Amino acid sequence: MRYAERVDAQPDLPPPAAAPESLAPARPRPSVAERATALLEVILCSDYPTQIALGATFALLGFGPFDQAGQLRIGYVLVLQLLDSAILLALIATFLRAHGERPRDVLFGGRPVRVEAMAGFPLMFVAVALAVVVLGLIQQLAPWLHTVERNPLQDLIRSPRDAALFAVVAIVAGGVREELQRAFLLHRFERWLGGGGVGVVVTSAAFGFGHVLQGADAGIATGLLGAFWAVVYLRRRSVVAPVVSHSGFNLLQLGQFLIPGTGR
Repeated sequence: MRYAERVDAQPDLPPPAAAPESLAPARPRPSVAERATALLEVILCSDYPTQIALGATFALLGFGPFDQAGQLRIGYVLVLQLLDSAILLALIATFLRAHGERPRDVLFGGRPVRVEAMAGFPLMFVAVALAVVVLGLIQQLAPWLHTVERNPLQDLIRSPRDAALFAVVAIVAGGVREELQRAFLLHRFERWLGGGGVGVVVTSAAFGFGHVLQGADAGIATGLLGAFWAVVYLRRRSVVAPVVSHSGFNLLQLGQFLIPGTGR
C-alpha cells in the first residue's frame, strides 16, 4: 500500500520529445507513373500545345493573325491570349483537383491577398531595375545579342484603343496567367520532377525562349525575370506578389512604347 502511494505521488512525467525533423518520415519517392503524369501536365500547361491548337482552330475558321496590309492584328492577339489564358487556368485547376490538391492552397498559400499585393508593388520596380541592368550589361559585353532593332509588339499599338486592349493582354495574359502557370509548374517540379531549383531553371529558360521574337537580349532578360518571379513565389508561396510585380512591369513597358523614341 505504501508503495502504491509513492507511485501515485510521483509528478506527471513530461511528454516524450518530438522526433527531430531529420528523423521524420520522408516523402515517398515518386514512382515512374507519377513522374510521367507530372511531365505530361507540365507539357500541356507550357502554353505551346494550347496556343498551337488555338492557332490551328482560328486558321480553319478563316481568322488569321495579319490584316490585308500584312500587319499583325491586335484583335487576333487579344482573342488568342485571353482564350489561351482561360483554357490554361482550367487545365491547372483540373490537374490540381485530380491529385486531391486545392488550387487555393497551391496558388495562394493561405496568405492575405492585400498583404501580398502590397509586397508585390515594390517588386515591380525591382523587376524594372533587373531588366535595365541585364540589358545594359548585354549591350556593353555582347551587343551582337541585340538581334531585333524594334520590338514587334510595339507595332500593335496604333491608337489609344489599341493601347487599352494591349493593357488588358499585359495584365491578364502576362501578369495573371503567366504567374499562375509558373506557380503550377514549380509545384509540379517540387513534388515529382527534381525539385524547386530544377523548376526555376527549366521554367525560366522556357519563359525566355518564348520571348526571343523580341530579340535574343530580350529573351535573356525575360528569362532572368522569370527566375526572379519564380523565387518570389517559392519564398512566399503565393502568386499575388509576382502577379502584381509582373503586371506592373508590363504596364510600365507599355507606357515606354507610348513615348516616342523610347521603345526598342
